[in-house]
Parts: sequence; C-alpha cells; structure tokens
Amino acid sequence: MKMERWLASLMLRLQSLFRKETVENDFDEELRFHLENQVEQFVAQGMSPRAARKAATKLLAGVDRQKEQLRELWQFRWLENFWRDVSFSVRLLRKSPGFTAVALLTLALGVGANTAVFSLINGLLLRPLPVPHSEQLAVLRIEEGGPQPEYSFCTPFFRGLENRHDVFTDVFAYDPDMLQVQGHSGNENVPGMQVSGQFFSGLQVPPLLGRTLTPEDDRKGGSPAGLAVVISEGFWERWFDRAPDVVGRKLVIANTPFTVVGVMPKRFRGVDPTRSPEIYAPLSADPILDAPRNHIDGGIHSWWLTVMARVKPGISVDGVNAALQAVSGPILHDSTEDGNYIKGEEKAHFHFSAEAGSSGFTYARILFRKPLVAMFAMCGGILLLACLNLTSLLMARGAARERELATRLAMGAGRRRLIHQLLVESLLIATAGTALGLVAAPLVSRSLATMLMSGSGAQGVTLDTSLDVRVFLFAALVTVTATVLIGLVPALQATGGNLNEAIKDGQHANKTHERRRVLPRVLMASEVALALALVAGAGLLVTSLVKLYKSGAGFDPRGVVNIAFAMDKQPLKDDALMQVYQQLGEELSHQPGVKNVSFEFIVPLSHRGWNGRYAAPGGSPKLIWMNSVGPKYFETMRIPLYVGREFGWGDTKASGLKVILNQSAAKQFFPDRDAVGQQILNPGEKTSYEVVAVVGDAKYRDMRSPALAAAYVPIQQDTQEKPSLNAVVRVEGTQTPLAGAVRSIAARLVPSIPAPVMTGMDEVVDGSLGAERMMAVLAIFFAGCALLVTGIGLYGTLSYSTSRRTSEIGIRMALGAQRSRVMGMVFRENVLVAAIGSGAGLAVALLASRALGSFLYETSPRDPWVLVGSVGALTAIASAASLLPALRAARIEPIAAIRCE
Repeated sequence: MKMERWLASLMLRLQSLFRKETVENDFDEELRFHLENQVEQFVAQGMSPRAARKAATKLLAGVDRQKEQLRELWQFRWLENFWRDVSFSVRLLRKSPGFTAVALLTLALGVGANTAVFSLINGLLLRPLPVPHSEQLAVLRIEEGGPQPEYSFCTPFFRGLENRHDVFTDVFAYDPDMLQVQGHSGNENVPGMQVSGQFFSGLQVPPLLGRTLTPEDDRKGGSPAGLAVVISEGFWERWFDRAPDVVGRKLVIANTPFTVVGVMPKRFRGVDPTRSPEIYAPLSADPILDAPRNHIDGGIHSWWLTVMARVKPGISVDGVNAALQAVSGPILHDSTEDGNYIKGEEKAHFHFSAEAGSSGFTYARILFRKPLVAMFAMCGGILLLACLNLTSLLMARGAARERELATRLAMGAGRRRLIHQLLVESLLIATAGTALGLVAAPLVSRSLATMLMSGSGAQGVTLDTSLDVRVFLFAALVTVTATVLIGLVPALQATGGNLNEAIKDGQHANKTHERRRVLPRVLMASEVALALALVAGAGLLVTSLVKLYKSGAGFDPRGVVNIAFAMDKQPLKDDALMQVYQQLGEELSHQPGVKNVSFEFIVPLSHRGWNGRYAAPGGSPKLIWMNSVGPKYFETMRIPLYVGREFGWGDTKASGLKVILNQSAAKQFFPDRDAVGQQILNPGEKTSYEVVAVVGDAKYRDMRSPALAAAYVPIQQDTQEKPSLNAVVRVEGTQTPLAGAVRSIAARLVPSIPAPVMTGMDEVVDGSLGAERMMAVLAIFFAGCALLVTGIGLYGTLSYSTSRRTSEIGIRMALGAQRSRVMGMVFRENVLVAAIGSGAGLAVALLASRALGSFLYETSPRDPWVLVGSVGALTAIASAASLLPALRAARIEPIAAIRCE
C-alpha cells in the first residue's frame, strides 16, 4: 500500500515537472469546484450569494495559499528552486559580461592545463588495456639487487617461465619491431610486433576474422602449414582494401612469405600503450625478421623481450611473487652452462617478480613518470591559483551586491537559500570554465604527447591521449572542487553581515567594509605567493634547458641531415655493400646545397648505444662507447680533429684495423703519451687496433650526460655483414629538394630497400630533450597564466574596493586631498599585498624548488637571478594592475561622489 502511494506521488510529481501548465489548470479547476460547491451550500443555508462567497473564500483560507500548498505537495521543490537559481544566475552573469569572460577564461586556463596533463598521465600510466579482465594481467621483471628492476628478458629465461602455469593461465612475451614488407611499389617499413604463442590467448581478445597465433605457430619454421601472421584491422583496410578473403593470403616480410591467418579489431592495440602494431608475427621468426641478427641464438647475451602473464583468478600479487621466487633458481641454472654467470647472479640475489599489468607496459613510463608527476603538481598549483583569483573576485562582487542580498534577506529569504543561489552561480562558472578547458585539452595534450614521445628514442612511438571516462570523471571532480573553492567563502561572507548595517550605504557601513577587506587581501597575498612559486619554478626549468642547449653536443647540428638506409634485407654485403655506400655518398655530394657527406652507424643523442671493453698494451680493459663512421665524418659533423687523420675509403679490413679515439678515451688509455700510432686491444675478440687520430669529445646518448670516452672505427671494418648506416649530410639552405633526390638515388642503386628516412639533426637534439622541453614549455605556460591571473585578480579586487570607497575618496578630495595622494593611497593597497605575497612566495619557492632539483642541469634550485627576476615580474604585474584603478580614483569628482551618498 505504501509503495502504491509512493508510486502515485512520484507520477504526480513527474507530471507536474513535465506538464506544468496542465497541472496548474487542473489545480485551478479543482479549487474553483470546491469554492463553488461551498458557496452553494451556504446559499442553501439561507445566506446571500455575496455573503456565501465571502464566507467560502475565508473558509478555504484563500485560493492562492491553497494553490501554493498543492504545488509544494506535488512538485520537486528542490529541482524547481535549482532551476530558478540557474535562470537567475544566468541573467546576472549576462549583465556582467566582463566579469563572466574573465572568470571563464581564468578557469578554462586552469582546467585545460590540468586536463591536458591528466590525459597524458591517463594515456601513459592509468588507462587499462581494452582486453577482458585486464586486472588479471601482470608484468614480470628481474630483481638483481639494483635500484631498478630489469624488464628485459633473454629467450632462455622467458622459455623457462612460459609453461609455469601454477599461478598463471598464460605467460607471453613480445618485442616491438619495424618489419620490412614487400608492397606494390617496393619494400615498406611497417610497425609490427613479434609475439609468443600464448600472447593472444593471454589477452583473450577474439579476432575479427580468422584465428590468432598459437603455440604451434611459435616454433622454428612455424606450424606444418608454414609461417603465419595476424594483421590489424587498419592494415587490412589499407593493404588489402578490406578484402573478405584476406585470410590465407600471403605477405612477404623480410623477403620471406608469411600467411595471414587472422585480423584483429581496431580496439586491440597490443600491450604497449605507446605503439600500434599492424602486423603480429611469431617470436620464433626473429632470425628471419631481424636477419642478420638472431636474438634467440644470443641466449643470455641477448636481452630483448618484455614478459607478461595472466594470473589465475583469486591469486594475489604476493602469491605470484612467492611462486616466482621458488622457480627463479631452477630457471637460472637451466638457462646457461656459464658457472661464473650463475654465481654472479646468485650473489646479486637474482629472482623474478611481478607487478600489476592492467595497463600493459612501456619503457616510456620509466622515462617520463617523474616529469609528468612534477607537471601535474604544477597544474594543481595553477588551478588553485585560478580558484583563489575567482574567490577574491566573487568576494569583491559580493560586497558590491550587499544591499541586494540584504534586501532579499529582509523580505524573508533564508540565509541558506541565498548561499544555495550563490553556489549555483559558482557552479555555472565552474561548469562553463571546465567545458571550455575540455575543448582545448585534446589539442594541448596531443602536442605535449608528440613532444614527450620524441624523447623516447624509438621509432613509431605514439601516445593515445583521447578523452575517456577517467578524464571526464577528473573534469567533474575539478568542477565540484572549483565550485566549492570559489563559491563557498564568498557566499558565507556576503550573507553573514548585520542586516541593518548591510542595508545602509556609505560612511555608516565603512567599519563593516573595512573588516571585510581583510580576507580578500589575505587571499590575494596567497595568490601572489603561489604565482611567485610557479614563476620561479618556470625560471629554473627554462634556465636549465638553456644551459643544456648551451652545454654543446660537441658537434654542430645546424644544417645536418641524417638519412637512414635499411640495408639488412637486400642481397649485397661486405665490400659490395660498401661500394654502394660509396656511390650513394658521391651522388649525394653533387646535390644542390650539399657541402659534406659521410656515414655513421649510431646517430648521436638517439639513445642508442654500442660499447665494448678495450685496453692499452699492458693495461686493464676499460669500457668505451663505439661507433662506425665513414670518411670525412668529423669534417661533416664539425668535430675538431686534434691530431692525425680521418678515415678513408681505403681503410678496409685488408689494410689493418684502425681506430680514432676521442680526447677522453685517449687520456684514459694513454695518459702520459701521444695516442696516435699506439695500439688498443680488444681482449674478447683478440684483435688490435692502430690509433690514427684523436678528435674532440661529443655527447653520445643524450645531452644531459657528459661526453663519454668513445672510439670510432671505419665502416669498411665493421663486423656486420649488412650494416644499415645513416648518411650524414651537411646542407646549406633548404633541405626540401634533397628528399626527392635521396629517394631517386636509392631507388636506382638499391631498389629493394624501403624509402630512406630523413631526420634533421636539430630534431634529434630536440628529441633527446623531449621531457625537458615539455616541462619548460608547460612551466612557461603556467608562469604566463599565473602572471595573467594574478594581474586580473589584483586589478579586479582593487577596482571593486575602489568603487566601494567612492564617497570616502570624494570627501577626502573635498577636504583638500591631492589627486596624487589619492593615487598613492589606492596604489599602496596592491603594493602592500604584493610585498607580503612576494615574501611568502620566496619562502614557498625555495621549498618547492628542491623538488625540481633532479630535473635541473647545472642550475641551483636557489639561483638568485631566477628568484630576483620572478619577484621583478610579479612587481611589474602588480604595478600594472594597480595603475588603472588608481587613475580612476584620482579622477573622481568630489561633488559627484558626495551625491552618491
């Protein structure tokens, strides 16, 4: 019975909400019916019609009151009130377009920055893989007693884990790779991934067409049906035009035919959030796909796999780690017969462990987790700054609306009701500002992701920063937080004064106004302090980045272009391939604008490396970094040649092994004598190299690290049969014509290779500083926003405050105050606030800058020039924000001001 009444009441409430006019008419008809019925009863009792109507009306206690009571009974009162508050707030905001625009812009900047950086964090760290029960996935790693676990596995370790199904249902490994696929116009590089047999069963995503790879495919030579691959839906559309008979067709990869056995849906992107593989090939095909390299036969000397697993339901991470600890020793002993290696690993407490893998794994997380967290903290600062600014503006605006609010209180509105209305106004501002921020966030996050991923040092790396449920929930949380932060204090203050004092205007209320000016000043001082901390942080990061660029790479990157040639799948090798490189160099040198041409194996600052242990005769082996380079390499790169000669095309294996040392390596091997003419030995290969030159030090892997001890060998003496080298071309003027010429020359001389890839050396340098550049760019943006928002806040608060003191200023001027003194009086308000805020901000900046210490390069967190410049910037902004209100105050006419009273 109660449920029936409740449902009937709900239906009537919904009807009154959506059919309001019909319900109102029904109310009127029902009340008229009752009134007329009562009148008829009184007339029947002998009363005159006039007296009967008067008595009936009095008995029903007034038609309007009855209607109001019925409305309260059948309406969603809170919803009606909320809608009225929204309508009223919209009208108020439309009447103040300047304030509304400033409020929305301020919040849009804060919310947009936070949402953009959160989208990066979400895409890289938080977003789960689009696979069933992703929470059951785990990433396996190797603990060896070092500060960081090792996530790269060798083949024997993975194969030893693959069939351990006591706590796992599936254990799988993968390796991202760039595959050379034969197309209609020659070979193309296609992003792919080599995966083990349990990869697809472990991820539990069914194919769109055909089947997935199985353990039977992950064998040498493939299954009995031959080598198989699975392709993505995008590749199926681009390469096969979505042909329905794609399953069973052939793909020639690395000059070897593979059969397409399945197509994966678009939503499936593998397990690395920074990559989008188009072809999935079996792990066992590595000797074919990466020829002439062979990671499988490399055993414990080839670390190339990332290993993940699906944990059985109900087993915790602690249970998984206990099981892995138990099998670590046996797998280590089964993986190699090298007793010294086993002994060393056991001494380092070698064991496998696991961590949560719901969001997959990428090495970019290790590189960029700390910078992203630091940037997110700065984002929080800019959002708090925006909220403090709007709180100050709303408090000043509330003071200007005191008489309006007091009048509403006097007419019977409750304080709670007014606070509700003022909070709805804040909610509208926060919602609109958040919406504007969400509109701008995707573009900003994509730009930041491009900048960040350029520093990863890997090809084909992207990051999906699209908006999803997490981002929208984050934005909703920001909206609610901003509503409370910017609206609650102004609402409480605006409705908390004495009613009689609030209705008064002018000098009688001055004491109340004076008391109420204290809190806005405190808020503005806090805003200045926070802005100073953000500006100082930006100054430190920018100073660090400038010093990184000025530190020099040891070579001149301006005008240098790297042209990558993928030669590992074409038929030529050794001397025949070197002749092709020589022809490429000669033809490139005749192109317009080309000044120098050479070749290199490792591109400096690309995060790639090649090292080895070498020794001077009678000395102990020392670790040095290596590169193989062509003739005129140091001239092309403008690395100084201190003594000796460069390599020539005649420096072949038959002419004796040659090496060029950089200055650090020469001092390391021969500290007391000239290095040229000396020999260095490779104990592992039992070979000896003659030092033919000493050159300047150059940065090797990244800009942050100092120049390492390095050695260069001739490309003709490289031990690789088919080295894929990069042409190093120094160009004066535009580089655009060179791109077409390179493709034409390569297609003529080596038609079987993919189109060469051109990359400017300036881009490589910028990419090596991707994280630093992103942090500096964001910090500059935050600092600019902080200065802008602080200036707006100081200006708005002072303007409101000055307008409230119009009568006081008029009286002062009528009594003889000079306009310059009035300007000084108004100006001093902001100067005092800025001075107090700057003092507090310096203390905050000194404390906060310590957190940036690990990101700085040759820059002290207490750099006095940065701190002085930050204070100067805030002082300039405060002065500019104070100037216009001060000028307005000085132009007040005493008679007009007194009449306002």
